[in-house]
Amino acid sequence: MKFKGEIEVGALRDAVYEKIRDAQFFVSCIEGVRDLQEIDATNYTAVMESRVAYIKVAFDVSVELVREKAPVMIEAKVEGRPLKISGRLSATSVTCLEEVKGGTKITYETELSLTGKLGSLGRPVLTAKAKEMEKTFAIRLQEALGGGKVGA
Repeated sequence: MKFKGEIEVGALRDAVYEKIRDAQFFVSCIEGVRDLQEIDATNYTAVMESRVAYIKVAFDVSVELVREKAPVMIEAKVEGRPLKISGRLSATSVTCLEEVKGGTKITYETELSLTGKLGSLGRPVLTAKAKEMEKTFAIRLQEALGGGKVGA
């Protein structure tokens, strides 16, 4: 599944880059993430909990920043396994920052794959949950960095 969108915030690009590069700040914008551990400057682990349809699931996830060009782009790879059911989560996300009048435009594209029991739920259910999480993330990011607009 592929998700993409954009968010405008009322902060300068350098400041936005520093904030989203800060793992503690970044996960504070994502619902259900806990137990963040920094392995080194580009690798992290965490637990991500969510409810997808009728299933409450927690994933052990590892995040690797695979490519960066400060302050314009970050690419991250996420791998995870559910704690109580079989399956796997894999995602690659590219985030780009562009200076715009009054702040910064953040554009992102994420390719997500779920296998196992979660993957069998079907694309509409998973897409709806991903869109819900995306909206929450955008709202939290805008609250932290200054208002703007969200587009898809």
